[in-house]
Amino acid sequence: MVASSSFFFSLAFTTGAIYRFQMAGLDPLQLVLLGTMLEVSVFLFEIPTGIVADIYSRRLSVIIGYTLIGLGMMLEGSLQFFISILLAQAIWGIGFTFISGAQDAWLADEIGEQRLTATYLRGSQFAQIATLAGIVVNVALASIQLNIPFLFAGAGHVALAVFLALFMPESGFNPTPQAERHTWQKMGVTFREGMGAIRARPLLVTILGIALVYGLYSEALDRLWEAHILANFTLPTIGNLSNVVWFGLINASVMIIAIGSTEIIRRRADGLDHRRMVKILALFSAVISAGLVIFGLAANFFMALLAYSTIAIVRRTLQPLYTAWINRGIPSSVRATVLSTYGQMDAIGQILGGPIVGVAAKQFGLRAAIVLAGVLLTPVLALYKRAYGQEE
Repeated sequence: MVASSSFFFSLAFTTGAIYRFQMAGLDPLQLVLLGTMLEVSVFLFEIPTGIVADIYSRRLSVIIGYTLIGLGMMLEGSLQFFISILLAQAIWGIGFTFISGAQDAWLADEIGEQRLTATYLRGSQFAQIATLAGIVVNVALASIQLNIPFLFAGAGHVALAVFLALFMPESGFNPTPQAERHTWQKMGVTFREGMGAIRARPLLVTILGIALVYGLYSEALDRLWEAHILANFTLPTIGNLSNVVWFGLINASVMIIAIGSTEIIRRRADGLDHRRMVKILALFSAVISAGLVIFGLAANFFMALLAYSTIAIVRRTLQPLYTAWINRGIPSSVRATVLSTYGQMDAIGQILGGPIVGVAAKQFGLRAAIVLAGVLLTPVLALYKRAYGQEE
């Protein structure tokens, strides 16, 4: 599942920003507003879809999610207008909320919490290999026309949903019996229980703050890094390499190194208790923050390339560790709801941070926006220091 989805996301988005920047003609503020629309849809639907997953079926929630993501991608590739691309973001953003929380909760129920860290890290490696393959296919298709990868990736996600409908198991989850659902009442109870689980443990409250800060900085990196390179640097001339091929090479190099770094962490995963995990997550976050400042201020392409590559590799290595860490100790009955709450806090951060960074890019340039993103990430270090002293 993670390999297929990662392949299709890589297929769509390796040159996605080039498609939006060059073929669709969007400016930096519009690029960031796409992310804001995505996160508004996540904010509105994250918790309700998480509650549905806790009451009805996590499997069904994941299948619906991949279907909507596929439809959104196909819409984005079909029409090159800001409003249609904006609508596509909303559709696949809603699809993401059906997966967010539900997929992680499904996995924890199927294999147990003890195996989560190693499994997430192994899954991350499969995802990275699949992403590498997606980059190669993306470059081939985008060299023909920049919108074609979106169409193939969208169809692939729909096909994945059909496959999961036929073969995905769900043996570890006990849905609320039909006679006891009373849907809206049960949703309210599940939501209150989820909030109660968070309030009862100070660490979970701290994780909410961490999710918020991660949201604040991420829009600038996700939406503007390609535009920053295209606008502020001259790509080296090597044979007949086009911009599409250059970005494919950058992403492929990041993937290859990230696969190795994740393997190093995976082999040591069993010895990572709460405090060691927090130390690693804090260190990785500090590297990303400093890397963003360097990336924004880079004087030449090679300095920018080194800074971005470091950020991307560390970020990809951090993600499975972070996901496994925040899954620990959450009651199964409200796991999807609690994880969706984390997702909603990340969405709030992106809703707040995205327009700020977008306006900075429009008024002061892309360099200022990237540096600002690095600054916005720094409060997470204080939150990890707080988490270090709290019980898991």
